[in-house]
Amino acid sequence: MPLFQRAVGPVLAFAAALTLSGCASLSPYSVSENTLEGYLQNAVADFDRQQLKAGSPLSVSLDQADITLGPDGREVAVLDIAGQVAVNAFMTKLPVDLKLKVEGAPVYDREERAVYIRRLKLLDSSIDSQFFRGDLKPVTDNVMRLVAQWLETVPVYRLDENSFAERMIGMAPVDVKVVPGKLVLVPAE
Repeated sequence: MPLFQRAVGPVLAFAAALTLSGCASLSPYSVSENTLEGYLQNAVADFDRQQLKAGSPLSVSLDQADITLGPDGREVAVLDIAGQVAVNAFMTKLPVDLKLKVEGAPVYDREERAVYIRRLKLLDSSIDSQFFRGDLKPVTDNVMRLVAQWLETVPVYRLDENSFAERMIGMAPVDVKVVPGKLVLVPAE
C-alpha cells in the first residue's frame, strides 16, 4: 500500500470520529415564536403561488399568524391565524375572511428535516363573507379536516440546509421539545 494511502486512512478515520462525536453531543437548537410565524407566513404565500400556478381557482392569504409555544407549561403550539380564502370563479372573486385558533403538537420529521403541527384541536373559529357571518361550528369537521391536511404537508419550520449548524442537526436523530416561547430541537433519546 502506498505511503499516501496509509497516511490518509487514519486521518479520515479520525475526522469521521470527530464529526460523529460532535453530532452525538449536539447542543439544543431553539426556534422562536417569531421565527415560526414568519416561516408560516412565507409557507402560505408559497402555497398560494403554487395553487395559482397549477390553475386552481382557490387563493389563500394570511393576514395574521400568532403562534404561542408552551402555554401553561404544556408541550403544545397554539396557532391563532386570520386570513382570507377566495374562490375565483365566473370572472369574479368570492372572498371569505377566516379566523381559526387551533392547538396541536409540534412533531419533527427527520426525513423532511422539518417541524409540523399534528393532532390538531379547534379552539375557536369564525367566518365572515357576503354569504355568511358567525361561528364555524356547523362546518367544524370539514374545516378542521382541511386545516389538518394542509398542516400535514406544510411545515411550520424547516431546517436551513445553508446553515452549517442546522445541517448538522438534521444529520442526527432529534426530538422537538416545547418550552414557553420556543421550540427546542434536542438529541433523540
